[in-house]
Amino acid sequence: MNSFKKRDYYEVLGIGRNATKIQIKLAYRRLAKKYHPDKNKKDLKAKEKFIEIHEAYEILNDPERRAHYDHLGFSKIFFDKESKSTHSNTDFKDYDFGSNFVNYISKYFKGK
Repeated sequence: MNSFKKRDYYEVLGIGRNATKIQIKLAYRRLAKKYHPDKNKKDLKAKEKFIEIHEAYEILNDPERRAHYDHLGFSKIFFDKESKSTHSNTDFKDYDFGSNFVNYISKYFKGK
C-alpha cells in the first residue's frame, strides 16, 4: 500500500478519535469479517481494504502506538516496533524543542 495514499486510521475503522478499546475492537472485527480475503477471493480491493483495516487496528489497539499516531501521524519510525533507528542514541538535550518534547522523545528512544 502506498504510504502517501494512507487514510486516517480512525476513518478506516469508522470510529471517532475518542473511541474506547472495545469500540476499536468491535469496528475491526466487523470490517475484517466483511473484507476478509477468504470471503472475497476474487476482489483485490477487498484484500487491500482488509490489509488497511488490520494496519489501523494494530496501531489503534496498542495504547503506546496510538498515542504516537495521535501526536505524529504516519511517521513509520514510531509504528514499527522492529525498526532500529539510526538516531536511537541521539541526545536531544542539545536542541531547543522545549523540555516536555525532549523528555517525551528521549524516553521513547531510551526504551528501545
